[in-house]
Amino acid sequence: MAESPYSPRLRTGLVLCGTGTAGPYQAGVLRALTEAGVKIDVVAAHGAGVATALAAAIDGGSRLWDATGPWTHPRVRRAYRWRPALRVAAAGLGAAGLVLLSPLIVLVAAAAFYAASTLASLANLTAASERLVQIYGQWLAVLFSPPVLPTIVPRAMVLAVLLVFAVLAWAAFRALRGEASRRRLRGAFWWRLVGSPLTAGEPGATLVDALWHLVRGASNAPRPVPAEIGRRYVDVLADNFGQPGFREVLVAVHDLDARRDLVGGVLAPQARAAFESHHGSLGAREGEIVDFTGPQRELVVDFLLGALRLPVATAAHPMQFPAESYWRGELHHLTDRPELVARLIDEMAVVGVEQIILVSPAGAPAQPHGMRARPVDLRARIGEHVRSVETAALQDGLSSARARTDAAFVIHPAHNPIGPFDFGGVYDEASDRRRTIPELIQQGYEDAYHQFIEPIVATGDRLDEI
Repeated sequence: MAESPYSPRLRTGLVLCGTGTAGPYQAGVLRALTEAGVKIDVVAAHGAGVATALAAAIDGGSRLWDATGPWTHPRVRRAYRWRPALRVAAAGLGAAGLVLLSPLIVLVAAAAFYAASTLASLANLTAASERLVQIYGQWLAVLFSPPVLPTIVPRAMVLAVLLVFAVLAWAAFRALRGEASRRRLRGAFWWRLVGSPLTAGEPGATLVDALWHLVRGASNAPRPVPAEIGRRYVDVLADNFGQPGFREVLVAVHDLDARRDLVGGVLAPQARAAFESHHGSLGAREGEIVDFTGPQRELVVDFLLGALRLPVATAAHPMQFPAESYWRGELHHLTDRPELVARLIDEMAVVGVEQIILVSPAGAPAQPHGMRARPVDLRARIGEHVRSVETAALQDGLSSARARTDAAFVIHPAHNPIGPFDFGGVYDEASDRRRTIPELIQQGYEDAYHQFIEPIVATGDRLDEI
């Protein structure tokens, strides 16, 4: 296929990729594209980009890059933290360890007293030396008498272990109740107690609040149930098609129960017809596409919350399909999948998109002698793995976009030390300073200008390589 330059006359799609802190970076990119007047007809996303896509489709992107927007909200700093039950269990195990080591601590103290007594003797402080030995002897008599260490240590150990078990059991019980599923679980009981290590309540709650703020209009009503927010969102978007700032939207999640990717959208009539009649067996296609303009419009928020979940690392989001849908009211579980970018590009080609702009927070693939220190804590290592997969998925997505459309462009950082879960900022050893989320938003803004708007939109040149 011959390479073509960017053209505002072509039907243009914006594809947002990435997890967690990808959202702030995409918000900065969207701000730059909006300021430059870049025409976007369809916006598609998976992961954190779903929030950006939903807002951008109803002319609400400014809410995301605002200094008081959801990505800088204090609650978001707690996103993807260790589950409270695991934190309490870790504290309990730590306390049990200290109790178990208490006899050893006494021996270390004995060595310290003995050294102090020896130094006092060398300094001809005989009285002080004898006094130190006497004090230590009294403490030993107290600590090793039956009511103290010999009795307290075993009981404290048992109490700490029981506390840890009780906390994990209560957390497992709450997780089962919150899942709203009565399906039998296979596997050892112990794994049910441990569950997924990271929480998923944030940034979901903050982003749903932001979406409700965009669609509620002048109403001061409290946030309704998710289904009502979804219905209100689709009504706002469908009623304003063709107005400045309003765009078609496609969002994707992975359905663990169906073992399929689900793609939902609000599209113009002609694009919707192509979306629904695309190739493939009728049953498979119906099971994977969700038309939000129909009865399934109440699933919009479920798609958003499911896109913020990660396989294994967090619990999947439960979503119940309407009774009249292909899945007949079944309860399925949704997560993100970094490779969804390729699926979104396929769907963009189906709905007539002719050129694609890919946006990802993933940096460039590593070059020789580019290795850095690896994180030690498990949470950061999960984030490192996710970001590595996103980098590879971006490469595959760009190849797919070039094959399926007339032109493909990419906006991504050359260096981004902020991992998917680092909403509180992170130390960047390459620049020897701390990097924050507001800086990531600004970096997305600058990258959009330096990599796309100035060299491509203004001059007609292409960005060919990541």
